Amino acid sequence: MRSRWIVFVILWAAGTRLFAAEYDPLQVTKESDVSVLDFVVHDAKRDREVPIRVYMPPRVASGLMETSDASALPTVLFSHGLGGSRTGSPFLGKHWAARGYVVVFLQHPGSDESVWKGLPLTQRMAAMREAASAKNWMLRVQDIPAVLDQLAKWNDQSGHALAERHDARRVGMSGHSFGGHTTQAVSGQSFGPGSQSFTEPRIKAAIVMSPSAPDRGDINAAFGKVQIPWLVMTGTHDVAAIGNQTAESRRRVFPALAVGSKFELVLDKAEHSVFTERALPGEKQQSNPNHHRAILAVSTAFWDAYLRENSAAKEWLIGDGPRRVLEAADVWMKK
Repeated sequence: MRSRWIVFVILWAAGTRLFAAEYDPLQVTKESDVSVLDFVVHDAKRDREVPIRVYMPPRVASGLMETSDASALPTVLFSHGLGGSRTGSPFLGKHWAARGYVVVFLQHPGSDESVWKGLPLTQRMAAMREAASAKNWMLRVQDIPAVLDQLAKWNDQSGHALAERHDARRVGMSGHSFGGHTTQAVSGQSFGPGSQSFTEPRIKAAIVMSPSAPDRGDINAAFGKVQIPWLVMTGTHDVAAIGNQTAESRRRVFPALAVGSKFELVLDKAEHSVFTERALPGEKQQSNPNHHRAILAVSTAFWDAYLRENSAAKEWLIGDGPRRVLEAADVWMKK
């Protein structure tokens, strides 16, 4: 009897060590140790200034971050939605940075918070609709390579806060709503025969939050040639006040993507604001705290798998890892 008990204890201890070492995308160093730095990127070619907020990981050696003071880190860009700013969705920036990524939140003049701030409530919606233009979309798309160019310059600039911290070989792109549309454009979406390509070759993986299906044309042609890994996130109630996207149209994007390292997360009863930290006017669903937890877990595993080439993260992502953090009615798809 005693020998059986000893064997049980040994097996339990071994199992505990295995469980403790298991990949966990929610495990972080202290988020309070993450530095928040604000800069302005000046694009001389367009005479345009793009404010950015950079979330920097703690300068410590860590098994999570695989870094030291002297090493460059994978960089993740984030593009805000219509009327937003670089200060939005900090829960994403803090968590990704605590996992060892240099996280750069862009602010796009012309379609940012300056569009509506200071206006009477009765005029704000009209101003926002006007800002959701093809011109501002193009400006956003051009902001991405401009910021990447500047990050590369700062990386080589001795004494700069970002010197030797940006790994240009490992860049991820992400964004929400209008920022998701921006992300689609620079990470592989096609716009028809003879149309200009906006694909940025430095981007190695992309996360699109509240994706946008094209208004016209063949959706399979639009997304069928996306080469890099994509993670598409939406909700069953993901509808914005501006634009013609519905919860159903957003879900048309994933099936049109080419097979290979493509994923979709659909959060049950999640509305358009699920990727932010405050509800939007007109939203009615009660906030679900697990939604942010699921977004952080799945997005982190995606970055780890495709920017760090972490095999444990990839196994978690393509295995049953996501189901451990999702609720029963949430949808997880991969191909």
